Amino acid sequence: MVSRDVGAALVTDGGRLVGIVTERDILRAVAAGLHEETLVRDFMTSDPETMEPDESTQHAAVLMIHGGFRHLPITDGEEVIGVLSIRDLMRVVLEDSAPRGA
Repeated sequence: MVSRDVGAALVTDGGRLVGIVTERDILRAVAAGLHEETLVRDFMTSDPETMEPDESTQHAAVLMIHGGFRHLPITDGEEVIGVLSIRDLMRVVLEDSAPRGA
């Protein structure tokens, strides 16, 4: 995650989405005493909420805010085709805005 500069990684089993592990999950694992035998499945979110690509960004925002998460896997049927982040949504909302002084 660090080398790719991402805040979440999808966990698959045989191509099927089974979970998502985030920076927050890693911090919880470290706080609990991370050991060599600690497994990703011990701290990941199992069966995360997903969304299809033709659903609205407003629906994605509602899911994220009410669900308390910042990353949402995007699926086409059973196939994972991407991850939408809260940062991505902010870019959509603010795309026509300029920072102060610009």
